[in-house]
Amino acid sequence: MSLQNLNNLVKTGQLKIEPFNQQEFTGLIQSGQARLKDAFNTTLAQESRFDLAYNAAHSLALAALRWHGYRSTNRYSVFQVLPHTLGVGNEISRVLAKCHDCRNLAEYEGHLEISDQLLQELLAATKLLLDRLNINLASNPNPS
Repeated sequence: MSLQNLNNLVKTGQLKIEPFNQQEFTGLIQSGQARLKDAFNTTLAQESRFDLAYNAAHSLALAALRWHGYRSTNRYSVFQVLPHTLGVGNEISRVLAKCHDCRNLAEYEGHLEISDQLLQELLAATKLLLDRLNINLASNPNPS
C-alpha cells in the first residue's frame, strides 16, 4: 500500500490529513458490520439490501482511510483509494464505483435499477473489505 499516493491526493484536495480517532473508527466498523449482516437478509427488498450493502461498504472503506490518518472530501474517493488503504484490486473499486453511480441515481433522481448480479457483487466486495480490515488490524493493531 502506498501512502505516497494518498499524500498526492491531499495535494490535489481530494483528501485531508486528519488524526486517527479510535471512537470514530470503531463506530464505522460496527456500522459496516451491522449493515452488511442485514444486507444478507434475503427477506428484505432488493433495493433495501443494496442500500444496506452500499452504506456498509462506504463505512468500511472510510474506516480504512481513517486508519491511515486521512479523510475524504467526497463519498466516491473512499472507494478510489481502496487499493492503497486495503490493498484490494481495481475490480473491487470498479464494482463499488458502479454501485456509487446507482446510489446517486436513486438519491438524486429517484431511479434505482439494480440486478441481482450487481447486488451479489456488492455483497462480495463489501465482505472482502471487512475481511481485509480484520486481517490488517490483526497484523498491525496500531494505526499509521
